[in-house]
Amino acid sequence: MRVARFATQVRYSMIGVFVILSAWPSRAQAQDGHDHLAASAHYEQSPEQKRQAGALVKAVREATERFQNPAAAERHQYFLNFGCVSGGDFGAMGLHFVNMNLVDGEIDVMHPEIVLYEPLPNGRLRLTGADYLVPKEAWEANPNHAGPPELMGQLFHLFDAPNRFGLPAFYTLHVWAWKDNPNGTFTNWNPDVSCDAFAGEKHPR
Repeated sequence: MRVARFATQVRYSMIGVFVILSAWPSRAQAQDGHDHLAASAHYEQSPEQKRQAGALVKAVREATERFQNPAAAERHQYFLNFGCVSGGDFGAMGLHFVNMNLVDGEIDVMHPEIVLYEPLPNGRLRLTGADYLVPKEAWEANPNHAGPPELMGQLFHLFDAPNRFGLPAFYTLHVWAWKDNPNGTFTNWNPDVSCDAFAGEKHPR
């Protein structure tokens, strides 16, 4: 099954995605539009756009509040498959706990594919938001999907194929629902997130 194959490739290749993003953040922004920092941080939103953005943040909080402790996320099949993702001068994405069972052709605001955490100096992890990810092929195979995915008014970012990450084309959307991002709620890099306190795969329950 193609979606299952994509999930397998994500499991073994996504670490390469984020390592490469961490090494070349500015080039990744220019070539792939993954961050869309300029588009998000430097234009004035309409009242309706602000309303939709606020509603999405509220929904993501409702969906992920139970995951304040990463042990709860693990009980729901979200697991850390790689280290902390840092973008140098752009800040960091932090830790990505991925539920491979949710990597399919659908988007559900109440069931994000990835839960985001930031490592703290005391060794604990703080919930910062969620990342929604959908394979392009699986999304477009559904005749009910007339265009690219969007979630409550927010368009996803496309990584087409072939790409430097070695993955089939996919769409993704970060939502910083639990920690403010001065560059925009839906940009990938958060300058107020740091990986400095990350000490390895183990974390307190």
